[in-house]
Amino acid sequence: MKSWSGSAGICINEHKEILMVKSFGSERWAVPSGGIEEGESPEECCIREIKEETGYDVKVIKKLKVKETTIKNIKVKTYYFRVEKIGDSSGINDPDQIIVEADWKSLSDIKTINHVYPEDLELLLEQYKHLEQSVAFE
Repeated sequence: MKSWSGSAGICINEHKEILMVKSFGSERWAVPSGGIEEGESPEECCIREIKEETGYDVKVIKKLKVKETTIKNIKVKTYYFRVEKIGDSSGINDPDQIIVEADWKSLSDIKTINHVYPEDLELLLEQYKHLEQSVAFE
């Protein structure tokens, strides 16, 4: 069985919005993600993919989880990271030319938009909970 590994980044801004991307010909949203290249760590992949798909430089805050699933007979392993943006976006520069839009989505958006990976919704909502808790202690 073939296998594929990738990374995804969950980035929440100062307005408590999550950075999401949309592909050409799709009305569904997902967090920025992509395949790990030869010699790249999951963290490096996450940083590169977010830069390509959204134009934002980010730093990895922590590893959240690894999602393992099988899609069309391919073993898929995706590393999820919580990341923080550095500065402003320099614009989408996706070499794969699949990302049409990057946007910040509020908690109410996250609950109502169409997700490419509906199973990610729980993880996204969980990040909001952590956010609320961390803000309470500052």
